[in-house]
Formats: sequence, C-alpha cells, structure tokens
Amino acid sequence: MIDGGWPIASPPGHEIAGLLDDGTPVAVEPIIGCGECPPCRRGDYNLCPTQLSRFIGIGAAGGMADQVVVPAHCLVPLPSGARAEDASLVEPLAVAVHGLRLAGAEPSMRVAVIGGGAIGQCAVAAARHVGAHVALHARHDAQRAAGERLGANVLVGADEPGYRDDYDLVVDCAGTKSALALACRVARPGAQLVLLASYWDGFEPPGMAISSKEIRILPSFMYGRGPGGRDVDAAAAVLAANPEIPGAIITHRLPLDAASDAFAIARDRKSGAIKVVLAP
Repeated sequence: MIDGGWPIASPPGHEIAGLLDDGTPVAVEPIIGCGECPPCRRGDYNLCPTQLSRFIGIGAAGGMADQVVVPAHCLVPLPSGARAEDASLVEPLAVAVHGLRLAGAEPSMRVAVIGGGAIGQCAVAAARHVGAHVALHARHDAQRAAGERLGANVLVGADEPGYRDDYDLVVDCAGTKSALALACRVARPGAQLVLLASYWDGFEPPGMAISSKEIRILPSFMYGRGPGGRDVDAAAAVLAANPEIPGAIITHRLPLDAASDAFAIARDRKSGAIKVVLAP
C-alpha cells in the first residue's frame, strides 16, 4: 500500500487482535464508516465515501502504535477455538468472506483461486468452509503447499499454452494482467470472476475472452454487513472452525521491535513468507 502511493497513517497496522481487560480475545474491524450515508445505512460501510480517513491503520494510527482507540462496535469477539495470537487473520479472511458472499458461493461450486499470497490462502480457506471444491494457482512452492494444507488442489499445467478449464467461480487474488488472463482461461462460459486483488499497476482484463464467455466481473472491496451479519464475524467463525488456517498462512512471528525485519521478510515471497505477524 505504501509502494502504491497511499497516504498511510503512522504507525500503520490494520490487521489487529488482542485481549480485553477481562481477558476476552477479540479481533478488530478497522473500518469506521460515517454511519449516516446510504451505504452505511444499508450495511455497506466499506463503501462509505469518508471511511478511509478514519480507517484504523490507514487514515488513523494503527496496530503498531503504543495505543489505539477502537470504537466498541469495531470489536470482533472470537468464537471458541480461535486464539488472539492468530486473529490478525480475521481481517484478511473477511476480505475473502465478503467476496464469496457477493458471489453467492455454494457447496456445489467449483472455485479457482489465482494467487497464493495471504488473501489467496484466505480465499481458499473461506471457499472450503462453504464446502466448495477449490483449486489454487500459486507462484511459489510454499504457497502451493499452504493451499493444499487448507484443502485446495493445485492447478497443474495452467500456465501451459492452450490450457482450459471450467470453474464456476474464479477469484483473482494476484492483481496482474497475466493473472486475469489465466482467470478467464479457467472460467467456464457464464462464470463469475471475483476481484479481491489490488490492481496497483492498472486493470487490464482480456476483453475478448470475457465477452466470448460472458464472464461476469464482480469487484469486491474489503467487507461489510450482509443479511447474515458482519463479514468479520463470519471470518472469525471460519478461523475458529479450521485449526489448520494459522499454521498454513502465518509463516513467521516476530516481536514488535523487529518490525523492520518483518517487512523485509514479507517482501521476499520466494523465501516462503506468506503472512508475517508481529506480537508484543
């Protein structure tokens, strides 16, 4: 986000979890909508025109600060089975849960996830939680191994010329031109393409492939509240239900005073880093 030119608050950190004074483990939903605009009133506070100015870790000081004031409504109580030490994953899991909710993901669907970073792994975990058959295309060995641990098959040979497939739902978590091209190759005619990635270098989809297959493109931005409640609460339930998630996605844990090392590790995907967590 910093490389992309976002005016990030200092200190940053929007994936936060911890303990209340009484020991209750919680995650934090960092979005703070205005509460008055039409998107906020219908539960789409992620689309509030002013929320980024208050977003914890982006517009306001985040989890790397000595202290952060968090509105009570932003707390996410963790279900039994989820630990505070792992619950910084609730935020990226909510990104995936939101996109799959918008797409109407169902157990009968065949889902392909493109991109094996943290969001891609969260998409695998969330789709498997729904009961869907999931395949993952990832660049690095550690990412492919994590996806398999979470229940995904690996898309073998997907980069070969002429490769085709027939997935009902394709989730792009990579954000590159080549990823979009691959997503359209593996999508069946009439499939949905959900955009969870951040397209820092522009959005260049293969127009002919999209048109000839009538692929429906569905943008997804962060998370909000649907008919079943908040996406962050659903994400916490996904985390609690699958004890494999923390071990598969969190590859490094460092103390707060090693933050600079943590960022360097996180940038080096070839070394096996997926999610790097800082702990006090």
